[in-house]
Amino acid sequence: MKKVIFQLHKILGLATGIVVFIVSITGCCWAFREEIESIYDDYKKVEIQDKAILTPTQAKKYAEKELPENTIHGTIFRKADDAIEVIFYDAEPEFYQSVFLNPYTGKVIQIDNHLSGFFAFTLKGHMRLWLPKDIGEQVVGASILIFILIIISGFILWIPKKRKNLKQRLKLDWKDTTKWKRKNFDLHTVVGFYICSFALILAFTGSMISYNWLKYVVYISSGGEKDARFIIPENTSEPVIDEKTVPMDFLITKLLKESPEAESFELHYPKTKEESIYIEVSNNKSTFYDSDFRFFDQNTLEELETTSIYGKYKNAKVADKILRMHYDIHIGAIGGIIGKIIAFLVSLLTATLPVTGILLWYGRTYKKKKSFS
Repeated sequence: MKKVIFQLHKILGLATGIVVFIVSITGCCWAFREEIESIYDDYKKVEIQDKAILTPTQAKKYAEKELPENTIHGTIFRKADDAIEVIFYDAEPEFYQSVFLNPYTGKVIQIDNHLSGFFAFTLKGHMRLWLPKDIGEQVVGASILIFILIIISGFILWIPKKRKNLKQRLKLDWKDTTKWKRKNFDLHTVVGFYICSFALILAFTGSMISYNWLKYVVYISSGGEKDARFIIPENTSEPVIDEKTVPMDFLITKLLKESPEAESFELHYPKTKEESIYIEVSNNKSTFYDSDFRFFDQNTLEELETTSIYGKYKNAKVADKILRMHYDIHIGAIGGIIGKIIAFLVSLLTATLPVTGILLWYGRTYKKKKSFS
């Protein structure tokens, strides 16, 4: 049985090695993106003024002047000394930029292109190997699913036949006479053992990001009863014809008073007259799972409830929380700075496994022939 598992481990490892290496290295680079970007984002801070901030309608108007041909995804309102961020996003052709406005004057501070720069390059590599989106995402998704099998088969192969050999599988016990092939084997097996559980978590949560069906399986298996999709409820009132008053413009001020400790309020403008206003209230600067997804009738501002798991966090059950946490677990944010350090180290060490594995295969396949004199 172990011979069969070994062949499976070898073939799958050779088939996906380069993908696992790229995904691991880019994931490693992504781990501290927020901390690194915070070093040079002073432009997002403004001087507090004794006047009202822009309304959602005003922010939209100012931002659309800069990018009139593109679609607004949402507008983020943060603290009194933070710029308002208006996010533009289009899927085809791909467009993703943010316009930062002075919240008191509407002056454009800066426009950021999220599809350029080091971290954009890193994310494209992590999610699609810098290939066309439709092709790259499928290759990465399938490879990471296979990598889960590689981790499991690797652990089975790691288990020594004899108990006396267990110690050797748990540490790098090298001597001056130890050859490089033995060192490479030890690196592959010992490192693989210590990170396999963490690597399995990162791979599994990454697969949940890639495949919606896997999210549904996890949700149902953990006892979920709500709808796992993101659902924006429709208004319950009839449209009010009044061009002078836009109820939405009073919503952010209301929420700022209700939840002064919130990190931000991301407002999404209704796409139709029937759709409600959707606001994502971020309660934590570093995580997403505990955000509150709130919905308001665009005519009366009456708060509406959704049948989805994406509602108020306080109403989330265990299964809902598990599904909502998978992204924060994947990037290590769930554990704060310690969690990010773990994610960084695991990603870095995971990148070594395809390298040492290929060297193992090469050493066994292309052995040096003895020369005869």
